Amino acid sequence: MASKISSRSRGGTPAKSNSKETGPKLEENLNIFKSDKFDADAFVNSKCNSLNEKEIRQLCSYLLDLKRASAEEMRRSVYANYTAFIRTSKEISDLEGELLSIRNLLSTQATLIHGLADGIHVESLSVTVPRGSFSNGVSADVDRDPSDLENWLIEFPDILDVLIAERRVEEALDTLDEGEHVVSEAKRKNSLSPVLLASLQTAITECRQRLANQLANAASQPTTRGGELRAAITALKKLGDGPRAHSLLLEAHSQRLQSDMQNLRPSSTSYGGAYTAAISQLVFSVIAQTASDANAVFGKEPSYSSELVMWATKQTEYLALLVKRHALASSAAAGGLRAAAECVQIALGHCSLLEARGLTLCPVLLRLFRPSVEQALDANLKRIEESTAALAAADDWDLSSTSHNAIIHQHKLSSSAQRFNSMVQDFFEDVGPLLSMQLGGKMLEGLFHVFSSYVSMLIRALPGSMEEEANYEGSGNKIVSIAETESQQMALLANASLLADELLPRAAMKLTPGVQAIYNDDPGRRPSDRQNRNPEQREWKRRLASIVDRLKDSFCRQHALELIFTEDGDTHLAPEMYLNMDEGVEEIEWFPSQIFQELYAKLYRMSAIATEMFAGRERFSTLLLMRLTETVILWLSEDQSFWDEVLKGPRPLGPLGLQQFYLDTQFVILFASQGRYLSRNLYRALKEIIDKALAAFSATGMDPYSVLPEDEWFNHMCQDAINRLSGNPLSANGERDPSSPTASVSAQSISSVRSHGSS
Repeated sequence: MASKISSRSRGGTPAKSNSKETGPKLEENLNIFKSDKFDADAFVNSKCNSLNEKEIRQLCSYLLDLKRASAEEMRRSVYANYTAFIRTSKEISDLEGELLSIRNLLSTQATLIHGLADGIHVESLSVTVPRGSFSNGVSADVDRDPSDLENWLIEFPDILDVLIAERRVEEALDTLDEGEHVVSEAKRKNSLSPVLLASLQTAITECRQRLANQLANAASQPTTRGGELRAAITALKKLGDGPRAHSLLLEAHSQRLQSDMQNLRPSSTSYGGAYTAAISQLVFSVIAQTASDANAVFGKEPSYSSELVMWATKQTEYLALLVKRHALASSAAAGGLRAAAECVQIALGHCSLLEARGLTLCPVLLRLFRPSVEQALDANLKRIEESTAALAAADDWDLSSTSHNAIIHQHKLSSSAQRFNSMVQDFFEDVGPLLSMQLGGKMLEGLFHVFSSYVSMLIRALPGSMEEEANYEGSGNKIVSIAETESQQMALLANASLLADELLPRAAMKLTPGVQAIYNDDPGRRPSDRQNRNPEQREWKRRLASIVDRLKDSFCRQHALELIFTEDGDTHLAPEMYLNMDEGVEEIEWFPSQIFQELYAKLYRMSAIATEMFAGRERFSTLLLMRLTETVILWLSEDQSFWDEVLKGPRPLGPLGLQQFYLDTQFVILFASQGRYLSRNLYRALKEIIDKALAAFSATGMDPYSVLPEDEWFNHMCQDAINRLSGNPLSANGERDPSSPTASVSAQSISSVRSHGSS
């Protein structure tokens, strides 16, 4: 066996050897498989028991060659005999027609013989002939002669055969009804012998079945459509075979639909919307026609209506499969949300027309289209994220007016934020047709993550924030342009705040159909955000604000660290700056400490930048400066090592140090109150600092208020420092310039803090 296999494998593939030799060998090899007693397991065991691994591989190779040779032989045989097959099929079809004619003739003769054989019983019967007239002029009166009934019984099968052969369906149905009437009258009056009655019933049943088969065959033909199809289905239902008639109606329309679909072959360059429109119109028009035919023939019977709904659902599912395969798949994968939404809208538009006929199939389409639409949503959001990240890598963080919408022309964004806003606006316009799919929550959640990723890049654009933001979700290893100047860094906040507070929430309102109609009718009209935004969108806006807070925290923390620490890691807020003031200093020029001077200078610069950058959004800039001031002061208030040194260190806090302490805190209170960012938290932290300083001095046994000047002195010194640092010096007589922005501010805040401290 092994040698035989080896010789076969060495001899090459059987299909490639001489065709004259291969044919007989192939036939001989296949004979064993043609036997009815062929046992596959026994055959394999007999061939493989004595084979080793190499021989088994050779056998497998040989069997594969044999399989290929067999397939090639079959292919050649089919092509060689195809013409003969067509000719033979035509001859068989003609022969079937001739056999049907012979069968009809034989049936007629058999009926005639049965009639003659039973004729001897007819004379002895007292027959009352049913009323009415028969087809072809045969009288059916109950009082007619027995000879008339005998003739009618003899002619009845022949009449039906002729009507069925000539496809005179209505007349055949009327004749069958006459026969049924005769049978019912004969049973009621006992006017026919059992033999004749059984013969008549058999003839009626056979003819009814033949007519039903003929109608079913006619309804199954592809050329049978329209009124001809309805007539055949109606006749079949009258014969009492309603379920079969309904199934044939659905099958006929399915065949028509499949035939018409073959002409719709989308190419790789075809427009997805055009293909969706064409196939949707085709499928739903066929479903509508089917529903119309079914309603005309079967009415509103529940069993038929349920079958129609199941059939229509199946056709709709097939339509959805084709649209997804040829239109939605490529759009969804490429993030073509507008194209995907257009395809869905077109299909739903055609589908909704069926609701007037009682067929609600839109939920079926929505369920099947949803995965593809979600894929397109995800791809589109990913594209927004990647495109914005690419621009952020080269953004110079220079704000310029947006041009996407006339409503927001006064706002300014950097290039990456403008791109982000533009793509988001387009995104919400594209998803407008998809509101019926109830994807609003997924859209908002996806956009929230994209905005979070963008804010993470803005945080990474802050100097020194690279390592800090490495672990933020979505930041990855994306390269981002660093904002070096304070103006650029505040531009980061302007981008995030404008997007989160106004642009994104206003765009999200387009998900509300009523608000979307307002924007479409009048783009310049701005409905009340709070009134038109639903609870889900309000919660979404709060979440966006929390993302912006993360950026503000990073911004304030970075600038606070710049103020508190030097580049070498030393601190500007060391306790020695107060404790060393009483050690041999002859004359002191009273002025706020360096760190608080720098804090005021920084806030002054940022306030000037914010005035232009946050025009119309002054509250945001005020809260930003308030948070920055709080960050620095809270750091001082909570620096445990600082206070351990002041309260428990070897050197006590002296009068001059206390006075400097008091001057610094009053300086912060004054410029914070003038800038309107003296928050409760900031005031509480400053009061705690003063209380701790007073407690430290009181520990020496001296009264702190005995060494502190009056409130007017602190007010004068602080105001003088503010004027000098801001470039608004005192006038020649020592009074403040009336045009100074701080001239109207009183010393109430300073005196109130001192009064609180003395309580």
